[in-house]
Order: sequence, then C-alpha cells, then structure tokens
Amino acid sequence: QVQLVESGGGLVQAGGSLRLSCAASGRTFSPYPMAWFRQTSGKERDFVAGVSTSGRTPTYADSVKGRFTISRDNAKNALYLQMNSLKPEDTAVYYCAADRRLRGLEVSPLEYDYWGQGTQVTVSS
Repeated sequence: QVQLVESGGGLVQAGGSLRLSCAASGRTFSPYPMAWFRQTSGKERDFVAGVSTSGRTPTYADSVKGRFTISRDNAKNALYLQMNSLKPEDTAVYYCAADRRLRGLEVSPLEYDYWGQGTQVTVSS
C-alpha cells in the first residue's frame, strides 16, 4: 500500500521558518517526479514546488521563489520543503504528491496519483 505522510507543519510568526517532510512507503519514488501543493479553504490546490527524478531541476511557484527550497532524498524515499521568510499568505494545508509516470514535472494537481493527508502551516502576522 502506497503512503505519503507529511510532517513538520505548525504555527510560526511571519518571517520565520519551517521544514516540511514527506515520507513515502509502499513504493520507490526515486524514478518519479514529486511535488508540494497547498490549499486554503474554498480554493483550488496550488502548485508550490516540484522536483524531477534527478532532483537537479526544481521548479517553484513565483510566490515562493527565493524563499522555499525543495529537495529529495532518494535513498530515504523522502521529500522536503524548507520554507523561509514565511508570510501570512503562505498559510495553508500543504500536501506532498507523487507522480507514477516517468515524465517531466507537472504542475497540475490532476496529474498526480499519490497524495499525503496534508499538514497545516499557519503563519501569524
């Protein structure tokens, strides 16, 4: 059974940092693209950052460029998101996602097959 489990969310003041982790099990995800998305109540799930198989070509949403860093540890079957200089508008539930197809990174949530349960990130002003 494939599982993605996020951790590391919480409450932080504006300007602070958090590091999200995603532990994958049930399948080796190293050949496949993985990404982070976020969602606020009543809105669509938005792409935040993603990384290809090699991890050498990360892609970021414009709103987080220069502040967030995505990385993956294929040996641990894990994905991370380092979030610095957090802003109140970063408040959302953050989800880890994995693609089961060998292809380039996709930014639409519809293209991802596996999802974690989400972790809440709240940034206070």
